[in-house]
Amino acid sequence: MPGPMYGTPPERVAGSSVRLIYQDGTLVTTAQPEFLDDGPVKPVRIWARTGGRPIFAAGNSNGDIQMLEYADAGTGPSLSMLVLHDDAEREFDYTAGAEKALEHAATSGWTVASIKNDWASVFDD
Repeated sequence: MPGPMYGTPPERVAGSSVRLIYQDGTLVTTAQPEFLDDGPVKPVRIWARTGGRPIFAAGNSNGDIQMLEYADAGTGPSLSMLVLHDDAEREFDYTAGAEKALEHAATSGWTVASIKNDWASVFDD
């Protein structure tokens, strides 16, 4: 099993994955997707991996809308956050692919975190 990324062990990550096949006594990773974790598949995948609804969800694209809605729809407190990529100097400056999510954030009360205005640093030296 691969090691942790960003200090998070693989079993705590819900996301897209590639297909594995059994070949000559070993498991081989293929280039074919097993799951493309996007749109309405995200809440299903989160539930399948964790057995629960997230109390915190963060995304950065239209493909994250359903995940953020799912986190919001719980009965207790939750935080749904959309990361706005608006810092051309330190990272990237784009909203293409996030237009619907930004509209939804404005009407749903989601927190929008601006990389330019809200992040002290983007990449660790």
